[in-house]
Amino acid sequence: MDYKFKTKPYAHQITALEKSWNKETYAYFMEMGTGKTKVLIDNLAMLYDKGKVDGALIVAPKGVVKTWYEQELPTHLPTHIEYKKILWQSNITKTQKEKLDSLFEIGQDLHILIMNVESLSTDKGVKFASKFLDSHKVLMAIDESTTIKNQAAKRTKNIINLGKFAKYRRIMTGSPITKNPLDLFSQCEFLDPWLLNYDSFYAFRNRYAKMKNMYLRDRTIQVVDAFQNLGELSEKVKGFSYRVLKEDCLDLPPKNFIKRYVTLTSDQKRIYEQMKKEAMAILNGKVTTTMTVLTQLMRLHQITCGHFTADDGSTQSVESNRLNELMLVLEEIEGKAIIWANYQLSVGEIIQRIIKEHGKDSYVHYYGLTSQEDRQDNIRKFQNDPECRFLIGTPQTGGYGITLTQANTVIYYSNGYDLEKRLQSEDRAHRIGQKKNVTYIDLIAEDTVDEKIVKALRSKINIASEVMGEELKDWIWLHRFTLQQPHQ
Repeated sequence: MDYKFKTKPYAHQITALEKSWNKETYAYFMEMGTGKTKVLIDNLAMLYDKGKVDGALIVAPKGVVKTWYEQELPTHLPTHIEYKKILWQSNITKTQKEKLDSLFEIGQDLHILIMNVESLSTDKGVKFASKFLDSHKVLMAIDESTTIKNQAAKRTKNIINLGKFAKYRRIMTGSPITKNPLDLFSQCEFLDPWLLNYDSFYAFRNRYAKMKNMYLRDRTIQVVDAFQNLGELSEKVKGFSYRVLKEDCLDLPPKNFIKRYVTLTSDQKRIYEQMKKEAMAILNGKVTTTMTVLTQLMRLHQITCGHFTADDGSTQSVESNRLNELMLVLEEIEGKAIIWANYQLSVGEIIQRIIKEHGKDSYVHYYGLTSQEDRQDNIRKFQNDPECRFLIGTPQTGGYGITLTQANTVIYYSNGYDLEKRLQSEDRAHRIGQKKNVTYIDLIAEDTVDEKIVKALRSKINIASEVMGEELKDWIWLHRFTLQQPHQ
């Protein structure tokens, strides 16, 4: 393909672009880790250079919008394109309003609005998105489009209606069917109501599902009994989509790293700020040692993971979004996954939620409370049982000496400070016997020490031994580290 890309595309990404770049509607059903975000950005750049669009509306889950803003767009948009990007915030300050208003300034640059999918459940978000669509020739893209699979949800209805005013529409997900084939309807309706030849969900359901009556107290409801005509549905979808799995992409790098951001709840923010002040008071009142600072750092990190140690020594839980974000990630991935958590308490919480969402046969565990007799059995089950999708454990226990090559996704629910444990736990999946590319996903609490920890580990810095006391104090106080902003 004759185009001046900023970052070189892989062969499968070029194929995706060749199939889609000038089509009004298209679906990138590309597994997480295969670079669908880059494909979308390259597609946007090509349409902009041809004068077909001058704006982009990117709708993504809350945990992904920051990555779009800070990493993906600056990394992949060609340098010859001048662009303005704005991250939507519901709390519109005077400064934020000025930024949002700048999207409507007349100029030759590309205007990009990034919104989290939840914001389009609100009248304020819908009103602004509508104004943006009315003012620009827009490519509108839904990242992780399964977030609109529920055709009855307010945000789904709003997004589908907004899509009617976009010149180009794209959906992106690695797993378009999370529960059943009916998930496809709303995603495809956003692209074009007639792509599947049905403008009614019930007509679509009647074609591809067999229903039965279920009696619930004093009323009768219809539930899916079985599915039908799925070969026909698959052929229809192939006409407007590109499907690729990591195992199909022999040209991918062996390790691919992804960040998923988690927003602190109001309770977490309050406790975090209070604990941060207490930590600095302690550290400023005595001779600072690395161990002293690491202890305070750990207390702050625990809060970001949904618990903390009270003054009386008891462990207290605090409402957190981290577990919900993990469940969203699990919906988006294919195949088996390892889930590492730094705290045993977190492992227990994950196990309970996995059982609820995926069933008791879907997982095994490998951590301090796993008996010696069960450990090898659990590894064998994970490696050999196709029903067992998840291994949940701690890097301290499961990060050494075991082979987990059936997994091609490794999720760090939370991290510790020890670089060796991080690298060893990464290599449980990435070792001899692994025939697929491996994707590593870090869940990161936004604007906390969590960001610093992941940044250091990915830079192969052993926090416990290489980062000294005074520097760690800065981590605690100046918790939002500065990212280099791209030229706009």
